[in-house]
Amino acid sequence: MSESFEESPESAANEPIASSTSSPDLSEPKVRAEAPLALVETAFLASTASLIWLVNYYFPLGPLLRIFFSVPIALVYLRWGNRAAWMGALVSGLLLSVLMGPPRSIQFFMPYGLLGVLLGACWRRQTSWAVSISLGTLLGSIGFFFRFWLLSILLGEDVWVYIITQVTQMLEWVFVKLGLLIEPSLLVIQAIAVGMVLLSNLVYLFVVHLAAWLLLERLGNPIPQPPNWVQVLVDYDD
Repeated sequence: MSESFEESPESAANEPIASSTSSPDLSEPKVRAEAPLALVETAFLASTASLIWLVNYYFPLGPLLRIFFSVPIALVYLRWGNRAAWMGALVSGLLLSVLMGPPRSIQFFMPYGLLGVLLGACWRRQTSWAVSISLGTLLGSIGFFFRFWLLSILLGEDVWVYIITQVTQMLEWVFVKLGLLIEPSLLVIQAIAVGMVLLSNLVYLFVVHLAAWLLLERLGNPIPQPPNWVQVLVDYDD
């Protein structure tokens, strides 16, 4: 009886010490493992985005690769959050600056790098397709005019005049085919050109959402579900 009473205080004193010392050991390796994993994935996806842009520039495959310009950065946001996505976009721009020069890297970062961050933020917050496509269309249109402004500075010419000329010729051809004797004003031509830019970006963002919806779900990072008519259109089965 005396031995049991002598051993019980020691065991009672040792048990809380063992539990308190063992609990941090179980959580620390997990926390330490996430930091390098996030760094490796961010670097890999940033280099993937740069490689897609590089391949599309030297070996253009039409609009196929252009669909995926922003998807790797958006995937970084879905997996690791805001800070990692900004790091991925900046690393992609810096890598392209080394490989292709600063002008090309700026054209990638604005709008595709920023678009990846924007789409990742919308998808992670489960916003609807209408909201994310609208915001992406606005950012893509701003990026379009920014690139034209940058090219005008680099070339020393107003590239927007070339766009206006092309739109004018297209309108004249349409009016001739319709048998209309109409000469649109410069303001109308510019408004139509801006509308065409917005429409092209709207279609582009819809296709990006469609590709990301079909791809990222298979990678374990699904984006918000599309409207019902889109699911019916692609015959999607849950």
